[in-house]
Amino acid sequence: MKIAVTGKGGVGKTTLAAVLARLYAEEGRRVLCADADPDANLGLALGFSEAELEVLTPVSQMSDLIAERTGAKKGGYGSFFKINPRVDDIPDRFALEKNGVKLLVMGTVESGGSGCVCPENVVLKRVISNLVIGRDEVVILDMEAGLEHLGRGTADFVDFFLVVVEPGARSVQTYKKVCQLAADIGVKKVSVVANKVRSKEDEAYLREKIPGNEFLGAVRYSADVIEADRSAASPYDTSPGAVEDIRAIKNLIDSRIN
Repeated sequence: MKIAVTGKGGVGKTTLAAVLARLYAEEGRRVLCADADPDANLGLALGFSEAELEVLTPVSQMSDLIAERTGAKKGGYGSFFKINPRVDDIPDRFALEKNGVKLLVMGTVESGGSGCVCPENVVLKRVISNLVIGRDEVVILDMEAGLEHLGRGTADFVDFFLVVVEPGARSVQTYKKVCQLAADIGVKKVSVVANKVRSKEDEAYLREKIPGNEFLGAVRYSADVIEADRSAASPYDTSPGAVEDIRAIKNLIDSRIN
């Protein structure tokens, strides 16, 4: 089971990714989450403490390992390096585990451009590819509002692309952009989860804008989720309403895959 979650910043995609992960772990499934969003706050949503997360180094900042695996000089650009380095051991070596969920923080490339062909980006893409293609557990990718680290060969193995939206034109616009990006790498089907839905009118607005076969479900607005964020707690542990809604979405995902 491989799920990629994306959406505009602030719509609640990290909440969805974290609760889905905890729900699969609740069933006894082996779960690995990759935080591929530059904001990197999936760990708190999973229930890790700030102290626990301080020891977790993003993959993009593992300069010694990146230099070793790619053969590139640290901090150097324009030199030759391997574009297919070994990365299969990285998740097990560097992920933290809590509540039955392993967490690997990907990080971002701080220089050379977001799409640069540099050792750091090569390693990030290879790790994502390994997670999607080479692992047999539940893998949940918390992406930014784009699919930069996914390529054609990788995307073929993702079971579900979930775009989280909220009732608003800008969020719907992001959904359309993600659909275009997904099509560019060969993804034909993108599913949508509505979040922060306060009323039937909110849900009706989104159903009008999004094709019915792509609309997976809605998560009601919850003050508990807001409070969980403020207190650096996992919404799975503190927000029963949101968990109930996301459980229904998870069950639908499972039924469509099986």
